[in-house]
Amino acid sequence: MPGFGLTLGLTLAWLGLIVMLPLVALFARAASVDPGRFIETVTSERVLAALQLSFGAALAAALANAVFGTLLAWVLVRYRFPGRRLVDSLVDVPFALPTAVAGISLTALYAENGWLGAPLAELGIKVAFTPLGVFVALVFVSLPFVVRSIEPVLQDLSPEIEEAAACLGASRWQTIWRVIVPTLFPALATGFALAFARAVGEYGSVIFIAGNLPGISEIAPLLIVIKLEEYAYGEATAVAAVMLLLSFVLLLAINLLQRWSRSHLERR
Repeated sequence: MPGFGLTLGLTLAWLGLIVMLPLVALFARAASVDPGRFIETVTSERVLAALQLSFGAALAAALANAVFGTLLAWVLVRYRFPGRRLVDSLVDVPFALPTAVAGISLTALYAENGWLGAPLAELGIKVAFTPLGVFVALVFVSLPFVVRSIEPVLQDLSPEIEEAAACLGASRWQTIWRVIVPTLFPALATGFALAFARAVGEYGSVIFIAGNLPGISEIAPLLIVIKLEEYAYGEATAVAAVMLLLSFVLLLAINLLQRWSRSHLERR
């Protein structure tokens, strides 16, 4: 193929400069930290609590968006209703909205005197300045990834397939589970992975609504910033390296699951 070598070389060079070089620098800095200090840092109660909140809330937000994002994409593709274009445009708001603005808006909305926070507080549900607030913020910023990943697949999925399944005697639930879900699963896994990756590293929209209480509502990215402000560069690098490794392992597992689903669907 003419120009393949040059194109591949430029691509790999750009990828190495933008992605690989910072990662190598991070691990090189982490390797320079004393092993005892590294283990002590990443196993401390505060760091473990921050990692648990960051990854747990990110996974929960990605799962929630996998369900409700799929439903939203289904409605936008399969139905025509007044205001559909407006709803479709609103899905992309988290892409364009600065994260700090999103955090301030969510905090004002879910505070105990906010429009939604006040009635929830009467029910004994506190959102702002709690781990629940972290979950809400992560759901907000990661929703578009699931919707936009599934929409093209739904547009290519002809309703005639569902009609054929119904003609063969399949119930609505059987059609969804055996026809629609297997077809959507690779795209859903992609959207889930993108949503998780977006949520696990989120910072701006979370710090306002989280409250940032150590051991309770403090996320790992904020803890890294705090370590940097305290000039504890080794500890900050250690936490960042652990976050990167955990993210890589989870994303690799999701990608392998996505590949298996595609190969299984092709065999069918």
